[in-house]
Amino acid sequence: MLTEKNHSPINGYIMLFILLILLIGGVLLLRIYIGAFMIFAAILVIPGFVLVNPNSSRVLLLFGKYVGTIKQNGLFWVNPFYTKKKISLRASNFDSERLKVNDKLGNPIMISTILVWRVTDTYKAAFEVDDYQNFIRVQTDAAVRKLASMYPYDNFADEGLDEDITLRSSINEVSEAMEAEVQERLSMAGIEVLEARIGYLAYAQEIANAMLKRQQATAIVAARHKIVEGAVSMVEMALHELSKKEIVTLDEERKAAMVSNLMVVLCSDKDASPIVNTGTLNH
Repeated sequence: MLTEKNHSPINGYIMLFILLILLIGGVLLLRIYIGAFMIFAAILVIPGFVLVNPNSSRVLLLFGKYVGTIKQNGLFWVNPFYTKKKISLRASNFDSERLKVNDKLGNPIMISTILVWRVTDTYKAAFEVDDYQNFIRVQTDAAVRKLASMYPYDNFADEGLDEDITLRSSINEVSEAMEAEVQERLSMAGIEVLEARIGYLAYAQEIANAMLKRQQATAIVAARHKIVEGAVSMVEMALHELSKKEIVTLDEERKAAMVSNLMVVLCSDKDASPIVNTGTLNH
């Protein structure tokens, strides 16, 4: 398999000077045979000029045969019969369409990726694939579909799922896996992947509301768990301090009543309305 090879063209300014001499000489000697020949030579020289801008290249073909690639910047001159194909070497970005795919748990999600890439092998980009830009779009979509099916959108305790990597929370790990997957697919086209990241991620519309309620319920349960842990610790501390400092002596029944009241006050999601007892502890 052929690979890219550099082509060293002739300095364009030298050939421009020669072109001017041919044109001027041809006009001055137009009445004789050599003047016509010089004008014909000048016309033949003109198509050989090629201008290469920074971070650009020209792939050269001679009647279908690959000759080489010009990557130097400036004005050059090559064989006038060469076909010159322009390929940019600049970094480009690609924002894929939002794809509807299933994650590892089978939940439909909407996902897209942002890809930063550039051409490193002009021969492969020009001749190994039909249209390298369209090839990038198709292969990136395929890589995103494969990656989305490898990881769950999120962890849920009620399903017994204990995944270290999820699409929602493990952005760096997922991005690294996506970059490796896309690079493997695009290497045959001479493309280097500079960065690949998830640009959009959400549940599909048909389950978005249900999953939002599920996430809210999970958050509420986790918050309540922390509240109960803190309340139990505070009640234990209160009983211990009362007993230690002998402020009041409580039997088991009164301890149970105190614990019940404190737990209600500490765990309630609304402000408590205390009732002041102006009698004795027994009334």
